[in-house]
Amino acid sequence: MPRILIVDDANFMRMQCSKMLRNEGYEIAEATNGAEAVDRYRELQPDLVLMDVTMPVMDGIEAVKAIRSESPDARIVMVSATGQQTMVMTAIEAGAMDFVLKPFQPQNLIKAVQKAIGS
Repeated sequence: MPRILIVDDANFMRMQCSKMLRNEGYEIAEATNGAEAVDRYRELQPDLVLMDVTMPVMDGIEAVKAIRSESPDARIVMVSATGQQTMVMTAIEAGAMDFVLKPFQPQNLIKAVQKAIGS
């Protein structure tokens, strides 16, 4: 069963994503900011990370860079309400595979997860 690390400072978003993806059969872990995401990634080696962009302590872009510097094959999809083209490009340049905008339709998030994991 693929393991997904959901990183978002908003408890509601983590709960919404967790419930949706558990219902699809994924194992879920969570982190509340980028620094915690880096630690959890090291600990769990998840198959995929869903990463918010704007968070306290360490933002999602910095967390992507930190994770990818240690694990170049890490699969990371950004999930954020920040939909400016520059933020999308920055996330992709940092190593993200895809970008899902909030608020998202459940099928769009599931499709992005399946595409990123390769299932």
